[in-house]
Parts: sequence; C-alpha cells; structure tokens
Amino acid sequence: MGTWGTGPFDNDTAADWCDGLDDTLAENRHALVRGTLIRAADASGYLDTVIADETVAAAALVAGQCGGHTLAEPHDGPEAPLPDLTDLRALALEALDRVMADPSELLEAWVSSADAHAWRASIDRMRAALTPTSPGEQLALDRSPAPSAASAASAASAASAEGTS
Repeated sequence: MGTWGTGPFDNDTAADWCDGLDDTLAENRHALVRGTLIRAADASGYLDTVIADETVAAAALVAGQCGGHTLAEPHDGPEAPLPDLTDLRALALEALDRVMADPSELLEAWVSSADAHAWRASIDRMRAALTPTSPGEQLALDRSPAPSAASAASAASAASAEGTS
C-alpha cells in the first residue's frame, strides 16, 4: 500500500475506492458510500487497513458536504458528481469511531508513524464537520438496508481488488 500524506485520499486504497466511485452509476453512488460506512461500522474483530482507508475516504466525502468544511485538496477524491450525502452523518461518525478503536490495523499503523499527530488531526477535522453544531440538532442513525447498498459495497470491494492485483 502506498501512502503519500495524512489526508483521507492520500493512499492507494482510497484512490482506488474513489476510482470505483467514479465508475459507479450516479444513482448508485449514495449506496456505495453508505455501504462502505456500514461495512466498517458493523465490523467486529480486527478491522483491516483496506476497509479502514475506504471508510476514511467515504467519511471525508460526507464531512465535506456538512457545514461548508473543506477537507481535502480539490484534486483529491472522486471526480464524478456526488449526491447529497449529509443524511449519512451519523453513520460516518460511527464508522470513524470504529476505525479509531482497537483492533484496527490502520490505527496501529498510524500510531507508530512520525505523522501520527497530523493523521489524527485530519480525522478530528472530519469528526468536527460531521458533528452537529446547532443546539438541538440531532443525528439519526438509519441502519435499514438501502436497496443496492450491498451490491454497491461489493462493487467497491471488487474495484479495490482489481486495483491491487
């Protein structure tokens, strides 16, 4: 796996996931992001780096639509237009919490890195963007399956696997 920075799209896995998102039909992009977040949020046991990197990228897309926060360089991330992802805020927060909890291969890798502080700051900025700021604003976690979330998540995994072959 190649990593060139601490941002959410600064690794080969996230770049491959974004390519898969770009290749996904517009009407299935929301389900792909949602499926990616659910895969991490529902993970039990050891969370591998591939799932975690894809989750961080998906959460960054959701966070980027919340409150006008800019989380990445304009040339980073997917190129295709994105649907409104703001309804995934609570799920993105839950998925990021899972990435940041043991056992997580990505967390283990960054904890021992010289750039650990910068990476954690990037995650913290995403969490801040995803967290409601208005008094009384609440997040609702909708865990009901989207019609094509499973197939979209499978397509993302297949696209990732093709990129690593």
